[in-house]
Amino acid sequence: MRVRLQGIVLTLVALLVFGLGIPLAISIAAGAQQDLFLDRLTDTARFASLAQRPLLDNKASLINPDLVRYNEVYGVQVAVVDQDGKLFASSLGGSGARIDLKAERISGPIREALAGRRSQPTGVLMPWDSTPLVLSEPVLADGEVRGAVLTVSETAAERADVLWWWLLLAAGGILAFTLALAVAVPVVRWILRPVHRLDDATGALVASVLGGGEAEPVGESSGPPELRQLGRSFDRMAESVSGALAAQRAFVADASHQLRNPLTALKIRLGNLEGHVVDEPAAADLEAARVDASRLHQILDGLLTMARAEASGSALDPVVLDEAVAERVADWTVVGEARDVRLVVETSGDGAEVRMPPRGAETILDALLDNALKFTAAGTEILVAVRREDARVRLSVRDHGPGLRPDELDRALDRFWRSPAHQNVPGSGLGLAIVSEIVAHSGGELELDLPEGGGLRISMVFPVA
Repeated sequence: MRVRLQGIVLTLVALLVFGLGIPLAISIAAGAQQDLFLDRLTDTARFASLAQRPLLDNKASLINPDLVRYNEVYGVQVAVVDQDGKLFASSLGGSGARIDLKAERISGPIREALAGRRSQPTGVLMPWDSTPLVLSEPVLADGEVRGAVLTVSETAAERADVLWWWLLLAAGGILAFTLALAVAVPVVRWILRPVHRLDDATGALVASVLGGGEAEPVGESSGPPELRQLGRSFDRMAESVSGALAAQRAFVADASHQLRNPLTALKIRLGNLEGHVVDEPAAADLEAARVDASRLHQILDGLLTMARAEASGSALDPVVLDEAVAERVADWTVVGEARDVRLVVETSGDGAEVRMPPRGAETILDALLDNALKFTAAGTEILVAVRREDARVRLSVRDHGPGLRPDELDRALDRFWRSPAHQNVPGSGLGLAIVSEIVAHSGGELELDLPEGGGLRISMVFPVA
C-alpha cells in the first residue's frame, strides 16, 4: 500500500510537471522564434526601403556598403534581387557566392516577395533544428514591385538560449520530483502507521485475546484523525470480543463443574435403582433413562472437548506424529482386540514434527479411532498411516466400515450431524467437528474420501514444523 500511495503522489507530480513544463518549454521556444522573426523582419523592411532608389537607378553601389556592414556586425546575409529574380546586390559585395538563389528555401521566399507578399511566422524554434531563418520583403516603388530583399539568419545563438532554458526547466522538474519524494515518504508512512498497527493488532487479537490475553490498544497511535478514530473503534471491538470470549470460557468452566457432577450423581442413582424396579414398563423406562443419561454425559464430554479445541488459540507445540500415532494406537489396540479389529500402523519413520495445540494429536487420534472402531466390522482392520510429502506430513485413518454416501462427505464435519444410516450407533456427532477445529488451528487441511474396497478414509495434511 505504501508503494501504491507513493506512486500516486509521484504520478500527480509528474502530471503537474509535464502539464506545466511542456507548454512552458514550447512557449519559450515560440517566444524566441517570435523575437527573432520580428527583429529580422524589421531589418528586412528597412533594407527594402533603402533598396528602392538603387533599383530604380540601377546602381548597386549605393546599397552594397550597408549590406556588407550589416553582415559584418550581425552575421546575417542579405541579398537584393531585381524584379526578374536576378541578384542585384548582396552583403558579400555583389558576388552572392554564399547565397544559392536556386535553393528551395531561398527561391520560395523570393517568389513570394516578387508577388508582393511579405514573410509570415512559421513553426517553433527547436534546439535541434539548424535550418536558418529566411525572410523576404518586396521592394515597392509607386505601388509596383521593383525587386525583393532577402535575409538569411543563422539561429545557433537563439537555439542555444532555448536549450539552456529547457535544461533549467528539466532541472526544476527533477527538483520537484525529489522534493515530492522527500515529502511523500514521511507523509505516507505517517498515514499508514495506524494501518500497520491495526494489521499487527488483528494478528495479536487472534494470538492473545483468543489465547486468553489482552490486545494492545491502537487508537492512540499517530496518523490522520480518521484512522485514529478507526483505531479507537477497533479497540472497542477487541475489548468487546475479549469480554465475550472470557464470558464463554467462564461458562464452559462453570458447565464443566456444575453439569458433570450432577449428571454423574444421576447416573449413580439410576444405577442404584436397578433390581428395585420390578414392574416391566417401569424397568424399561429406567433403562431408557440410564441410556439417555449416558448419552448426555457423552455429549457433555464432546462439547467440552470442542470448547477446548476452539479456545486453544495460537498456542502450538511441536509434535512428532510417528511417536504420537504409535502411542495412541498401542492404547487403542486393547479395544480393537476386544472387538476383533486389527489396528495397522504405517509410518515414514523420519520423525517429522508438526505444530498442534496441546494434546491436539491425542484428541484427533482418539476421536478418529473411536469412530473407526464403532463402524468397522469384526475381522477387518483399521489402517493408520503417516507419510512425508515434501514440506508436509499426511496423517490418515482408514476403516472398512459402511462409509458414507458421496453427498454426505461435505456434511460429515457439521456439529451433531450423523448419517441417517448410523442413527443407532452410539455417539454425539461431534468427533469430526472437533478434529476439524484442531486441524484448522494447526494450519492443516482435512480431507474425507471413499477408498476402493469400502470404508471411509480421513486424511489430515500438516505443514512440517
